[in-house]
Amino acid sequence: MARDWNWQTGERLLALDDPVEWDAAFERGERSLGTAAIGLAFNCSLEEASPRIVRATQLPDIAQRGFAFTAAGTAARLNGTLTPELYAALRAEGPGRRSIAVNAIDDTLTFVPFRRLPTWLKCWSVVSTVRNKLDAWRLSASYAVIDAWKAMRSR
Repeated sequence: MARDWNWQTGERLLALDDPVEWDAAFERGERSLGTAAIGLAFNCSLEEASPRIVRATQLPDIAQRGFAFTAAGTAARLNGTLTPELYAALRAEGPGRRSIAVNAIDDTLTFVPFRRLPTWLKCWSVVSTVRNKLDAWRLSASYAVIDAWKAMRSR
């Protein structure tokens, strides 16, 4: 039963709670499938939403793919875990600061207990923590040098 879903504008798609409607829209080639995937993450079980979110992460429209990764992050927040297929989609997109999946990976690291993460994501967690700490130390040292330079110049 369609409930005033507007696939062109994305209106009301965050309330989408019907995986069959998402599948039909996918077959029709509708816009806003990534937006609707967020709705599925909010309103359906992880098992129902996961295959649709994974398909949405492979959409050609970069904005809708971004929304699909937002849906993956939302699923991690709400469920405290992801399916193996969603972990694989995150891994395929790749972690890192320039990845479209960076926020979804960060949400997963925040809301999924470390012991439940796949090995690759545990490793990424350690790497990103070390990288962030090194960046913080580098910035602190840079600020100290700048402050010392300003103090020396003002004498």
